[in-house]
Amino acid sequence: MPSIYTIKPAFQNLLRPLCKWLAGRGITANQVTVSALLLSIMTGVLLALNPTNILMFLSLPLVLLIRMALNAIDGMLAREHAMQSALGAILNELCDVASDAALYLPFALLPNVSPTLTVFIVVSAIISEMTGVIAVQIGASRRYDGPMGKSDRAFVFGAIGLAVGVGVTPGPWLNWLFAAVLALTVLTVINRARHALLEASI
Repeated sequence: MPSIYTIKPAFQNLLRPLCKWLAGRGITANQVTVSALLLSIMTGVLLALNPTNILMFLSLPLVLLIRMALNAIDGMLAREHAMQSALGAILNELCDVASDAALYLPFALLPNVSPTLTVFIVVSAIISEMTGVIAVQIGASRRYDGPMGKSDRAFVFGAIGLAVGVGVTPGPWLNWLFAAVLALTVLTVINRARHALLEASI
């Protein structure tokens, strides 16, 4: 199913000059991966400590964009500048789900927002990424199928952060949107598992 992930090659092309610049200065892929995690944790902590300061949520779209850029750069550094490592593979997967949790759980503290839905989204997101990784164990490729992959979640939560930050009051509309995100994330788990099984059977 369609996913924002499909535009990743074009995004990487835009970032390639910066990637080469970082490689030339000895910046490693793992350092970039950890930097993205630290940025996410710091932002998440600030949001959690100031849930009533809606202006704080204006920072979320920018932070998510920077995080997506860092995630693309660490992959390019690893593949194109001979920095691939077992540690890097582990950090890449663990830091992604930890970053998601850090950035999205603070939404549970917003007034009139269902904490249960927010937590379920984060948990299902972790399961969807785990499903993508498990595909490798059965002989398939790492699955990134949508419709609610990492990039799609970033887009949705970034848009919500922008809306809240400019003064749109959280309310039932946000719970309905979160319910849709949760349903699409569950569908993502199913799609990744199904495509992994199909690929492994070929």
